[in-house]
Amino acid sequence: MKRALLAADESIVRDEIPPPWPGRGVRIDGAVTYVRQTPATRPDAEPALYVHGLGGSAQNWTDLAGLLADRLDGHAIDLPGFGRSDPARRYTIPAFADRVVRYIEHSGRGPVHLFGNSLGGAVSVRVAGLRPDLVRTLTLVSPAMPFLDPRRSLQGRLVPLLAVPGAERLASRWLTQLPPEEMARQVMEACVADVTRICDQRRLEAVEEIRIRYTAEHYAAAYLRTLRGLVGSFVRAYLPGAGSLWRIASLISAPTLVIGGGQDRLVDVRVPAQVARLIPDSRLLLLPGVGHVPQLEVPRTVARAALALLDETSPLPAVPR
Repeated sequence: MKRALLAADESIVRDEIPPPWPGRGVRIDGAVTYVRQTPATRPDAEPALYVHGLGGSAQNWTDLAGLLADRLDGHAIDLPGFGRSDPARRYTIPAFADRVVRYIEHSGRGPVHLFGNSLGGAVSVRVAGLRPDLVRTLTLVSPAMPFLDPRRSLQGRLVPLLAVPGAERLASRWLTQLPPEEMARQVMEACVADVTRICDQRRLEAVEEIRIRYTAEHYAAAYLRTLRGLVGSFVRAYLPGAGSLWRIASLISAPTLVIGGGQDRLVDVRVPAQVARLIPDSRLLLLPGVGHVPQLEVPRTVARAALALLDETSPLPAVPR
């Protein structure tokens, strides 16, 4: 593990606040995966894939993908059951990882620069550890890797609900009883340390995402079953067997950047350093005063760290004089 570097701030040319990137549904194995594409601004840009966290969507990457568009041709997917993607039969880390692998194979864009936040970080760890041929570099932003103290996560209060009969109906009632504006406010406060860093445009987009979520009958079940699958992966990580996320992380060969927020309220703040220590070729960036979604809260800083990784591992060709 080494300390992450930051590229010069002036190396980022884009400064405007873009709207959500255009998207389309891609049918893979009979189910639709919704994909948002950030067009690259240069012809030699390399392929990137962005994977969101629990309850999120491809829109969580709007700013970062835009800032990196001079180097990366970005695709961001909605995981099954979230955003505008079709629901799935299984909501487990292996099932989500399989969908990411199938999308990379289906698109023919691999190997990719793979980015994952929270749940998407855990999914990306599995992809990079088990399919190194598909991953050029790996960037993990607040990865939801296993920890056993539920008091270190606001979502810990939902864990007992997983054992309650009819939990999905209760969750559906809880997830839809609040006005979208109030739900967006609560989600933002849970995920972001300083909400003043989030512009009005992103707040309005978050409200609209929740309106769409409320119309999806499968959403509550997808959220709760995904949380159950995530908790299950936490338990299995400390048991014997090849399925442990910690064991899989130790297999990762891709150059890796791990980013963590010092005021993360959803993932134990000690996790990013633990992940970086375990992955052989890793760099660690800890951001004091930042919450669970640094790519939303301080996207320019995250972009500078990602660019430094690209400069080190996938530098641009020298321009002839």
